[in-house]
Amino acid sequence: MASTAQRTADLLRERIAQGTLTPGTRLSEEALGEAMGVSRNTLREAFRLLAHGRLVAHEPNRGVFVARPSAADIADIYAVRTALESAGVQAAKTAPAAYLHAVSAAVTDGESCAQATDWPGVGTADLRFHQALGALARSPRTDTCLAGLLTEQRLAFVATPSQRLLHEPFLGRNRTIADLLAAGRTADAQDELHRYLQDACRTVLDALRLQEGPR
Repeated sequence: MASTAQRTADLLRERIAQGTLTPGTRLSEEALGEAMGVSRNTLREAFRLLAHGRLVAHEPNRGVFVARPSAADIADIYAVRTALESAGVQAAKTAPAAYLHAVSAAVTDGESCAQATDWPGVGTADLRFHQALGALARSPRTDTCLAGLLTEQRLAFVATPSQRLLHEPFLGRNRTIADLLAAGRTADAQDELHRYLQDACRTVLDALRLQEGPR
């Protein structure tokens, strides 16, 4: 059974993944402890677990804050994601139908959110799509690693000026990859995935630079 600190860390991680806790938010021990019904010692251990996953950062004499990924962080995240998601795509031909359905379902959810102009929802569906690609490898370690990377990636999503401009260009490409996998064209799907992730990395980095402004 998970410890209280682990459960607290999981709840905070979920709020970060959903965009409820945004980059730069100060995490007050007093306020969170009261709201979540846990002690300060429990919160400090939860913060330590989140810091291990690069989701929060401790600033001396200031406190604990939700992390702001740097350009180097983003580039590294995409490099590792490419390896993990590619492994999933390579295994797609032998994956059970339910795993391929999860890929397609995430794409459909993203399209529905776009029709409702729910761009944070599109971002959440996009992360589910990529998690589902990695899950095709049927490796619990891959799933855990990719989940951490995608949660960290969400910090970059919510920090960008326009989530629509960030996500809209990739909706059709998500569908393309899902359709290629459904047709058994894994080599084509992998080629598209590599191009997709390279373009996505550039898009996120450009959006972060735009927010930072000229130096």
